[in-house]
Amino acid sequence: MKLTVGQALVAFLANQYTVDRIDGREYRARLIPGMFGIFGHGNVAGIGQALKQAQVSDPATMPYYQGRNEQAQVHQAVGYARHTRRRATFAVSTSIGPGATNMVTGAALATTNRLPALLLPSDIFASRVADPVLQQLERPDAGDVSVNDAFRPVSKYFDRVSRPEQLPSAMLNGLRVLTDPAETGAVTISLPQDVQAEAFEVPLEFLAEREWRIRRPDAEREDIAEAARLIRAAERPLIIAGGGVLYAYAEDQLAALAAETGIPVANTQAGVGVLAWDHAQSVGAVGSTGTTAANAAAAQADLVIGIGTRYEDFTTASRTAFQHPRVRFVNINVAAFDAYKLGSPLPIVADARKALVALREALAGFRVDPGQLAETDRQKQRWNVIVERAFDERPTSGNSQNAIVGTVNAALADQDVLVCAAGSLPGDLHKMWRVRDPFGYHVEYAYSCMGYEIAGGLGVKRAVLAAGEPRDVVVMVGDGSYLMMHTELVTAVAEGIKLIVVLIQNHGYASIGALSESLGSQRFGTKYRALDQAAHSFDDGPVLPVDLAANAASLGVRVLKAPGLAELAAAIAEAKELPETGGPVLIQIEADPLLDAPGSESWWDVPVAAESELESTKKAYRAYLENKHKQRPLLGGTERKP
Repeated sequence: MKLTVGQALVAFLANQYTVDRIDGREYRARLIPGMFGIFGHGNVAGIGQALKQAQVSDPATMPYYQGRNEQAQVHQAVGYARHTRRRATFAVSTSIGPGATNMVTGAALATTNRLPALLLPSDIFASRVADPVLQQLERPDAGDVSVNDAFRPVSKYFDRVSRPEQLPSAMLNGLRVLTDPAETGAVTISLPQDVQAEAFEVPLEFLAEREWRIRRPDAEREDIAEAARLIRAAERPLIIAGGGVLYAYAEDQLAALAAETGIPVANTQAGVGVLAWDHAQSVGAVGSTGTTAANAAAAQADLVIGIGTRYEDFTTASRTAFQHPRVRFVNINVAAFDAYKLGSPLPIVADARKALVALREALAGFRVDPGQLAETDRQKQRWNVIVERAFDERPTSGNSQNAIVGTVNAALADQDVLVCAAGSLPGDLHKMWRVRDPFGYHVEYAYSCMGYEIAGGLGVKRAVLAAGEPRDVVVMVGDGSYLMMHTELVTAVAEGIKLIVVLIQNHGYASIGALSESLGSQRFGTKYRALDQAAHSFDDGPVLPVDLAANAASLGVRVLKAPGLAELAAAIAEAKELPETGGPVLIQIEADPLLDAPGSESWWDVPVAAESELESTKKAYRAYLENKHKQRPLLGGTERKP
């Protein structure tokens, strides 16, 4: 069958499905339910023509969605992939040059979060007949390098289709990675613009319907037996649950194991929702943005059972969280790379759900010491009191972000989804957001990418609508992230998609401001103020007269202003009552950036200047050295020397 490369690619993607078998049930989903794209020279005559042709013949073949920014389109694909538990994602087509490189940040985000996204950047002429072309980067030392090579380090798989006959092998290899639970991330297939429009004889087998089964490997019996022995011998075991528990649909098995054994469960940022916040064994978030309950358990733990976590530095509090002199790690992870971390003497490379089922059987009759049960309950109650005080915080002027978080939390139904990504909000939400539904929390924190929030939230909402779920999707975003990337609000307006955005305006970068102050840098460069020309400073000038609510309204968004918390609760209730086809709603509320969230009794390693003329920096450096002494190599659980 003779088709262009663009046409063959669209026809191929339309026939790809994922199959997921869990406990005898089979789930089948279309792997690529649609494609985003912004067209320019490079893809307009290739993939663009193919999508138009498909739309005319059958709109369901490969639905096209119009975004406003290439990076944001990748964020939509990632949000969709997260909510579908990596069973489906979107493809993104771009023109060459800046259209392509706009996606590099999105690719890094997808790969860092281990979430699939299919990226199809156009490239310069493979034939080099027209050389150099518009937007081509020329290198005198390498004629075969283009800007698309920047995708190599941030993609899990990269290929360049320089001949039409290469398309089948490139796509089959790419989708192999896209559907791999351990190796997934951004898959980038670079497509030269002349090759996209070139015709060739396409093998019919390439266009046939194909299923990609999601692998869920079993744990080895001897590993489970050894894990059970170590847990039974431990004095203070602790489970740290990450996003891998959710991707394996293992939250019910984890809840049962925790209830039966009494082992406390802490969660990472990606693992929020693995247990209901008020489950007896849930001690909440762990690490630098954690709860005092989880961090107290981590400090005392002699055995840590990590399930589906990659142990990033916020989780380990920069390797200061675990203070028991003989702490050891048993890691259950579908990715061997993560299972072996922290010198684990027992890495179990397996699907989290299957491993938990086997571990429950092996631990039948085991229960932790009553003293640990009592301590877990005491620490939970202590933290709950701290959170309630924060939610009730009422400063004499302005609004506390803690109280804003509490108000939004109370206004949402259990099944609603909270979306966030960067700034001070992720840390506050990780500590204090109370979740009962495993799909109720989506905070992108592996890459912590400013600007992800609205685009990612729109991707989540697409997945919710596709599944027919009765969920509202609520994005919480600060003015810093809003200003970086709010353009997909126009996409939501164009498609009439209800996305509720709570915009907290605090006139600056609240998170980095607080960090700067703690490091002795006095919130330098973090305030939105007019420039003081004499001092060349943005620190003390007038607040900028920026009206972000008016900005959103100018894009066609329905805007509600909330001067206080009561109005905020009322605005959310109003937004929730609007029809799903009513388009996006933005609720604006002001907050005081100087009011911090409750402390985690933990630490995060950010270096402080070792020499300074500023007294604030000298003081911060002394505190930094004190905390550095608590860091541990964590290379295998050997006893720490005094």
